Amino acid sequence: MRILALLLCVAIARPLCAQESSARGVVQQRGPTITASGHGEARVTPDRATLSIGVQTKAATAAQASADNARRQRAVIDALKSLGITDQQISTVEYSLYPESAPTTDSDRTPRIIGYTASNTVRVDVRQIDRLGSLIDAALGHGANTINSLDFSSSNEDDARRAALAQAVQRARGDADAMAKGAGGRLGALIELTSQAAPRPIQFGARMALAAGSETPISPGSETVSVDVSGKWLFIEP
Repeated sequence: MRILALLLCVAIARPLCAQESSARGVVQQRGPTITASGHGEARVTPDRATLSIGVQTKAATAAQASADNARRQRAVIDALKSLGITDQQISTVEYSLYPESAPTTDSDRTPRIIGYTASNTVRVDVRQIDRLGSLIDAALGHGANTINSLDFSSSNEDDARRAALAQAVQRARGDADAMAKGAGGRLGALIELTSQAAPRPIQFGARMALAAGSETPISPGSETVSVDVSGKWLFIEP
C-alpha cells in the first residue's frame, strides 16, 4: 500500500509541476509587447559566370552535319582550354540533329528532306569574369556561332544576405527601443524574430557589346540584397 500511495503522489506531482512550469512561461510573456520591423541592404558583386556557347552546322547528310559540328566544337573547346578553362568547367548541355524539309505544295504534301542541322551547346563555368570577353572572342573565332546565355553569380551571396539581416535586426531593435523609451518604459526580452520572405537567388544583369577587332566588353555590375525582419519584445513598464 505504501508503494502504491507513493506512485500516486509522484503521478499527481508531475502534472502539477508541468502546469506550474507552463504557468510561469505564460507569466513571463504576459503583458504589453512592442513589435517593430527593420529593413537591411548589402551590395554584392559577381565573381562567377556561366556562359552557354553553341555550334550549329548544316550539311546535305546527317553524318556530314554531325562531323562538321564535332570538328568545330572541338576547336572551340581547345581554344577555351588554351585560355585556362579546364575539362571540369566545360559540360555539354544540349545536342540535336534533325532534318530540314522543303516546303510542301497542295498537290504534294510528302515532306522532302533537303539537309540536316546539328547543334551542340556547352556550358562553361567561368571563375575569372574579367576574362569573359577573351573567352567569347576565342569561341566565336574558332567556330561557335551562338551565345545562348550569360549568367552571373557571386560566391559571397550568403555573406551579403547575412550582413543585410544583421542590419535589419539592428534597425528593428533600435525602433523598438525608441518606442519603449517614448512610452516611458524600457525594452524587455526578445519574444519573436522572423524574416519576411525566403531568400531568393540574386539575378545579375549583364551588359555585353560585340565589337569587331577588339575584346568583347562585359560589364556584370552589382546587385543589392534586400531583407526585411519583424521582431517582438516585451515592454517593461516603469
